[in-house]
Amino acid sequence: MESSEIINNAMTIDRELKWLEAVIASRMELYFKQDPAFTSIFDVTAPDLEQDYSIYAQFIKHYTLRFGERLILIMSLVPHVRPQLFDQFFIKNKVTERFYTEFGGLQGKSHSGFLPTGETACFVLAGDDLLTRLYITELFSNDHIFNKHGVLKLQSSEYMEPYLSGSLQISKEFLTYLTTGKEYDPPFSTFFPAKRIETRLTWADLVLDSSIKDEIDTILLWLKCQEQMKQQGSIHLKKIMPGYRALFYGPPGTGKSLTASLLGESTGKKVYRVDLSQVVSKYIGETEKNLSALFDTAENKQWILFFDEADALFGKRTEISDSKDKFANQETSFLLQRIEDYNGLIILATNLKPNIDMAFIRRFQSIIYFRSPNQEQREILWNNVLSRFSDQHDINLEPIAADYEVAGGAINNVVQFAWLNARKNGDRPISNQDIILGIKREFQKEGKTFK
Repeated sequence: MESSEIINNAMTIDRELKWLEAVIASRMELYFKQDPAFTSIFDVTAPDLEQDYSIYAQFIKHYTLRFGERLILIMSLVPHVRPQLFDQFFIKNKVTERFYTEFGGLQGKSHSGFLPTGETACFVLAGDDLLTRLYITELFSNDHIFNKHGVLKLQSSEYMEPYLSGSLQISKEFLTYLTTGKEYDPPFSTFFPAKRIETRLTWADLVLDSSIKDEIDTILLWLKCQEQMKQQGSIHLKKIMPGYRALFYGPPGTGKSLTASLLGESTGKKVYRVDLSQVVSKYIGETEKNLSALFDTAENKQWILFFDEADALFGKRTEISDSKDKFANQETSFLLQRIEDYNGLIILATNLKPNIDMAFIRRFQSIIYFRSPNQEQREILWNNVLSRFSDQHDINLEPIAADYEVAGGAINNVVQFAWLNARKNGDRPISNQDIILGIKREFQKEGKTFK
């Protein structure tokens, strides 16, 4: 964003904050019967955004947010942009010598300020009017745009505590967008155990059988037409699971990860590789929590989720012999439900298809076997990779492609080693000997016999 745009956005948020402050003051006057300036908080005029073209204003106008929705949105921003605005809720009830229950609110572990809850929003908008309160709870329902588009939500409260006691939280994505105008890219953590993967390669670098390419083209077509499919078939597609699930299986280095990356590059969608070591936990309930955080972050953003070595998490359910088996099966069932509900593309990759639970297999729209390249394909791969590393080499690739069965990933490793070996020995072109030595090293890594 240009500096002028940042200034305009800050000015709009500042006006919204002052409006919120006036609304809270009015609510306090009405609630405590202190000669209120207004007979209703809805008489406090919201800032006019008609000629306001800041990102914040455009967001409000795009979703045609009403008084209450607009107020809840700015309330969710307060702890991040002007936390002192809520300090007035720290006053104590002189009768009970404790904070007012009706104000709601929480206090964070490191944040000393007042964190609003659903109860806080209900107090500001409804006071003690029960009917208005019931209307306001609908703004936190699953069908409301706040939840459907991942804008804000009430963070789950403790078990059996009132729903409205949940913390009012704006998503990091919309917090970033509405304050800076930038797209949010979640950092790798236990709350989002995935890393974005990208590639500079193209489809021409992916050497596959025509039958595999046809299957990939189907996935590519779905990615490009999914919105059109939803619009045209909305009535008939109600019973169909929302997203698309694909299983890639086959030996290592045959193009599974590259295919996932290229699907994202071709459609402008981000691809995240899920780190299963961060997802799976030995502590009961932690795996579900990690998975839930992952899917909650990715939901409604059309990201492609790529689970590599997926059998570690999507493996077959076991016969229940003890409590560990029971909880492991619960994790699998939870995961099955989440991937069914995800409205984007999920790709599972594994070396061994039989290791995947059949409950998952039945739910895949595409199951693609990435077989090891044949001699002709290996020769193309050798040429492609060598051309990226060096224009000069003295190698007869035909016998190498015929004699050594290596996949694309291994070929890339071999050529990289060969290039380094050539540099080490006088900056000369890559030679046949460099390639053979690289193949030998690769075979040793994989435990294969080199002939």
